[in-house]
Amino acid sequence: MCDTLVAVGKATADGTVILAKNSDREPNEAQQVVIIPPAVHETGATVQCTYIEVPQVRETYGVLLSKPFWIWGCEMGANECGVVIGNEAVFAKIPAGKEAGLIGMDFIRLALERADTARQALEVITELLETYGQSGNCGHLRKQYYHNSFLIADPTEAWVLETVARFWVAERVRDVRTISNGLTIGREWDLASPGLVEYAVERGWCRSRQDFHFARCFSDFLYTRFSDSAARQGRTTELLRAKMGSITVQTMMEVLRDHGPRAAADPSWRPDGLTNLTVCAHASWGPIRFSQTTGSLVSHLAPDLQTHWLTATSAPCTGIFRPVYLEGGLPDLGPEPTETYDPNSLWWNHERLHRSVLRDYPPCLSLYRQDRDALEAEFLVRAAEMYERYRDVPIEERSDLLAAFTAACFERACGATEEWLEKVSAAEIKGRSLLRRSSVQAWLYRRAWRKFNRQAGFAWE
Repeated sequence: MCDTLVAVGKATADGTVILAKNSDREPNEAQQVVIIPPAVHETGATVQCTYIEVPQVRETYGVLLSKPFWIWGCEMGANECGVVIGNEAVFAKIPAGKEAGLIGMDFIRLALERADTARQALEVITELLETYGQSGNCGHLRKQYYHNSFLIADPTEAWVLETVARFWVAERVRDVRTISNGLTIGREWDLASPGLVEYAVERGWCRSRQDFHFARCFSDFLYTRFSDSAARQGRTTELLRAKMGSITVQTMMEVLRDHGPRAAADPSWRPDGLTNLTVCAHASWGPIRFSQTTGSLVSHLAPDLQTHWLTATSAPCTGIFRPVYLEGGLPDLGPEPTETYDPNSLWWNHERLHRSVLRDYPPCLSLYRQDRDALEAEFLVRAAEMYERYRDVPIEERSDLLAAFTAACFERACGATEEWLEKVSAAEIKGRSLLRRSSVQAWLYRRAWRKFNRQAGFAWE
């Protein structure tokens, strides 16, 4: 399960477009952050996606991807033109295809490599969808088959695109918009695939165009219900609407760290439940909470310089956002992560802190949360200064300037993470309250994380 949100125009404090996403995957399904440079391809070339090959285009744009380590496509990403896309699994009355084909994450990368605007990215996805359909397993250890919705943005506009099989419908964003694993477009839209309404009428899902409601006609009740999509989408929309006209990058970071109204009102809240999926997702035992936020992104799409804030790690509530620019590249993130623990990989290195905090969430997080917030706030201030400085620097020096800033932020974040881990590890939290709790849900939660750790070869000391 995932959550993607966007604010455009007068909804943001500076009039820019800001898109954000939490990518929720299996707890050991490490998220890899990569930059793929632009390329020119031979005539007649093909590109191997996760499962199938499709014809390649002549030129592809440089892209920044945050992706499950085993998938060709990505959960979220951006390109050198300022286009940013995040997707969501959605469930429909039409069964999702299981045969090898294009999956939602492939559509994102293909669109980012081929489109220089949000509208063109929408067209790339819908053309591929109508040509190839969408199908294939999207899960790592746990097989998952689903349809997809997308939030697509560039520095001037944003679009919601919702798809079922080869059908699709799109709506241009007017101020703020969020999506969370459920179809949301109803009676009104801006663009749609041919035959959409007629298909629903033929199957008795509605009587006419006047009676047609995309989400109501096409949604599957069971999976949509248990994904808590309505509650999460309502929560993210509420949080953004409360800040209308003053939404910033920091606002989006706060929303991605949200655990719901109950947690906001209760400082003793802990993530050891079995239901109640939250925006900042924490895995637990059972069929409902099998996923964990494994990567987070906030993209600030200023017209002349786009700043992409990534955790490059799981659980944004325990981690820190770091600035990345396509022009400046990425610092060394260590070996490419897999499902096996490797402390030399940035993603798995953070898991030492994340999984230590989970042992007793409220007191452990409180040991460093203020320090984390202060460091992140410093990064935001320096990024704003960098934006002003960037425009005055000669073009040939800009990439080096951005690379140095990104590298410095990553280095400081990694150093701080080590300090925070020492604090959490050294703290004598009497009895480790989670470990001594005797409730059934606490026991099942502990059991689930012991299993996750065992599968990854991770020692929870």
